[in-house]
Amino acid sequence: MQFKTNIIYDDQVNNDLTVNRHDVAFRFAIGPWNEEIKTPHSVLPMKLSVGLIGLGADWESRYRPALRALSDRFEVKAVCAAVQQRAERAARDFGALAVDGFRAITERDDVEALLILSTDWIGPLPIFAACDFGKAVYSSAALDIEPTQVHELKKRVDESGIAFMAELPRRYAPATLRLKELIATRLGAPKLLFCHERLTVEDSTNAYDRSQFQTAALRHLTELADWCRYVVGTEPTSILSARNQPEVGGGASFYQSASLNFSESSDHGGEGPLAQLSIGQYLPEKWRDALPFRRPASLQICCENGVAFIDLPSTLIWFDDAGQHSESLDSERPVGEQMLTHFHRAVTSLIRKTSDLDDAYKALTMVTAANESVRDHKRVLLNFE
Repeated sequence: MQFKTNIIYDDQVNNDLTVNRHDVAFRFAIGPWNEEIKTPHSVLPMKLSVGLIGLGADWESRYRPALRALSDRFEVKAVCAAVQQRAERAARDFGALAVDGFRAITERDDVEALLILSTDWIGPLPIFAACDFGKAVYSSAALDIEPTQVHELKKRVDESGIAFMAELPRRYAPATLRLKELIATRLGAPKLLFCHERLTVEDSTNAYDRSQFQTAALRHLTELADWCRYVVGTEPTSILSARNQPEVGGGASFYQSASLNFSESSDHGGEGPLAQLSIGQYLPEKWRDALPFRRPASLQICCENGVAFIDLPSTLIWFDDAGQHSESLDSERPVGEQMLTHFHRAVTSLIRKTSDLDDAYKALTMVTAANESVRDHKRVLLNFE
């Protein structure tokens, strides 16, 4: 059954739109409304029935603990994964059913939303299926989609009207959220950013985190580009990139750097913020002890009134005229809980938010332009249209 109502979008007001039963169920779940101020008298969390598609490399460390902690908001109904034994184990853990294939989950009437935690070789197909059946989507694989498919995916999501959240974990790290507060209150506007990631060569061959379209290194570079764009808060205008893939320690390696220019014009000498990104995957497993040695901060940012250093997920050290300030944010909610809580809010709210898909598209566009810059040996202008 469908109903007609007025929904306020991020960029629209009073659009007459057909909404699904989740929106109406949430309206009844939270109690009577005060018609004068349009707010509920009391808000009770609505429990979402979810299906898990893929478990991914972060299942044990991120998703499983988060779903346990948020058991008042999520109820796992069905699980499927590339490795059937993992699916059965996870299903037993949550009192759910292990099923064969993502379509079997998508078609279930008792599943209201999909948590796509790994796509392995199937790419965006689960998201397309969710659009067909009107199921909300949380996707950890939005940055693993082939850039040429993003336009079609965005169109399908918009037409279906489902809630969609792309997983962008660096945005929800406690240190990042605190940094955004400091930029607004103490540090001032960003000017220079240095963002680095160093991996071992073997990290690209994780059996549960394999993508058909991107290596692990390029996935990390995509996340770094999105992170810098989020911290700066404006759109970059151009990118210049270089890559090196030598043999190190008897095996292949990968290194890529990129310079993101946030100046309003495309001039090389603009006065806008500049972000320097790099992803290095050149240490073999046998040299793993060197990985943490003198490791640079995950993010170093120079602002108008100070400088800050971030080590994810929860360490932030910053300096201003008053000296050094050290903040440990370990008491904050873990990243997994932060992201799933945000997704729950997106599904149960009457405000439909789709900017996550735009953010994923722009991140993929930046890395595609970086690869073009590597190929043509020149700076590439960014166009997000």
